[in-house]
Amino acid sequence: MPDSIAVVALVLLLLPMFYFFLASPAFLLVTLDIRSVGLLLRGMFSGYLLAMTIAGAAGALAFTLEVRLGPAIAFALLSALAFYSRRWFLAQIDARLDEKEAGDANAVRRLRRLHVGGMLNNAVQLAAVVACIPYIVVMPG
Repeated sequence: MPDSIAVVALVLLLLPMFYFFLASPAFLLVTLDIRSVGLLLRGMFSGYLLAMTIAGAAGALAFTLEVRLGPAIAFALLSALAFYSRRWFLAQIDARLDEKEAGDANAVRRLRRLHVGGMLNNAVQLAAVVACIPYIVVMPG
């Protein structure tokens, strides 16, 4: 039976990552010219990064209590990255939405690039976490 703390920590971390991985491509099918669509995109980024911050911190705490410092540091780094990325992404999205409202024709293109960059960032992190599962979940025996 695998280490239950590690499995729970990984599931809590992977849930928001998989959600964002599956939900964010839908915004590629709609125009970001509409303010409410941009605000939905902002809300999705905000929720995803907040969930990653909390899940990473919880996992880091759980692994620290088990004295498994490698996974604890990795989860803490993911949590810190999500915490600081959230502030940056939301400020950038707000700036692009304000630029669009002010009449900047390239603001929507920059918002789309920001969206795609966030999707790629999540995909790389998701691949890294999935690749590390065998090293984090220790099988007895």
